[in-house]
Amino acid sequence: MSEQKNLRKVVIEPITRVEGHGKVTLIVDDDHHIQQARLHIVEFRGFEKFIQGRPYWELPMVVQRLCGICPVSHHLAAAKAIDEIAGVDQISEAATLLRNMLHWGQVLQSHALHFFHLASPDLLFGFGSEVAQRNIIGVIDKYPELALKGVKIRKFGQELIKAVSGKKIHGIAAIPGGMNQPMSSTDIAALAAEIDVIVQWCQDSVQAAKQLFLADPTHRDFASLTTPYLSLVGGNGELELYDGNIRVKHSNGTLFKDQFDVHQYNQLIHEQVKSWSYMKFPFLVELGKDDGWYRVGPLARINNCDLISTPLAETCRQDFMAHAAGNLFHSTLAYHWARMIEALFCAEAIQKNLSHSNLQSRDLARTGEKRFEGIGVIEAPRGTLFHHYQIDEQDRVTRANLIVSTTSNNQAMNESIRHVANHYLDGHELTEGLLNHIEVAVRAYDPCLSCATHAVGKMPLKIELVSTREELLSTIVRNSDGSVSQ
Repeated sequence: MSEQKNLRKVVIEPITRVEGHGKVTLIVDDDHHIQQARLHIVEFRGFEKFIQGRPYWELPMVVQRLCGICPVSHHLAAAKAIDEIAGVDQISEAATLLRNMLHWGQVLQSHALHFFHLASPDLLFGFGSEVAQRNIIGVIDKYPELALKGVKIRKFGQELIKAVSGKKIHGIAAIPGGMNQPMSSTDIAALAAEIDVIVQWCQDSVQAAKQLFLADPTHRDFASLTTPYLSLVGGNGELELYDGNIRVKHSNGTLFKDQFDVHQYNQLIHEQVKSWSYMKFPFLVELGKDDGWYRVGPLARINNCDLISTPLAETCRQDFMAHAAGNLFHSTLAYHWARMIEALFCAEAIQKNLSHSNLQSRDLARTGEKRFEGIGVIEAPRGTLFHHYQIDEQDRVTRANLIVSTTSNNQAMNESIRHVANHYLDGHELTEGLLNHIEVAVRAYDPCLSCATHAVGKMPLKIELVSTREELLSTIVRNSDGSVSQ
């Protein structure tokens, strides 16, 4: 590319309607042909480093500060890891149910937020529609009933989170070996009064997501990738969000790994670093760096599972897979449809368990003999989430490794961007509407960029000296390996 003349850089910064901060750069020649397209994560978060030295029992409270949208996922992944450090292999049935209720509420509210607030403007108005309309305010104005359902579904999920953890955001629920308190009868009654209509609205939302996907034939191939898929599944291959082991399917639908022990995850997945992004690039070790990237999240989970344990969501899953071209559904925009099937599953699971006596049980905590390592793996709204901690004799964290869901989708997001750039932008004068096609591809993954960014070694740093006349006088760069160049 260095030999080509008259190249210019087009930057989409920030990417809108996603959680966190990122940008896309396109290198374009004079004929508007795309020479390069990359997703850059410019936000640095150092949680893996600065939790070192903290007492391990603080981790569920501390790491949930990674995010204000999916804090419960980090809270529970860390909790599962510190259960092991506390020597508890199996928490009580009551504590397990409370954690599941907390997690179902989390996934429900997060999926509602993404579909209704962040993704629906593109699907309802068109990718290239007027930017003044293409937002949640536009949805409220033209589709008020749909928007109101989205708001109320999310609100219900947040109320459930508050009922279990005391707060809608950054509550305190999990402790080493269990949970700190049961749900109150007042909270249970309030949630039970609303859950039936929430289930119905989630059914409606699945149909809305399906219809919006099928309405335009181009949606099937938009940013589509043929990839392996990774997720947790239960012992019978069922959809599982809180527990289970790892299943990986090849892109043709055959099994690559099944019931793979989550505690051996670092034998299955490695990560590589690239100089132009703070977000790492995970890959399946056996397939190598170039071919081992994969996808996680709702599309992966629906593709991977054999069944869903709740009847309405299972019927929707079967309908979803009936529309797949072959054994798996590879359409990137089908993430939205799969996401709302999961929301329906969560609503049904909540409905089924709101009358369970264990919600008010006091049998909430177990104890055991301390260990020096713990691994917690959970299905966050955006995909499989890994928390791995080691501690010393003084109970202080000595090492932490987090593989966040969005990190696992990093290469896929870059490939989707390249697909869209080459198909829709190449050879055309770039307009805001066309550039929004890039953002649509990224948004389909519901990335949480702030969760996913860490640094290995030293942070790269670039300093530019600019005159008062805005002339660039000199530049000095410290690279990620510590070397300095000018």
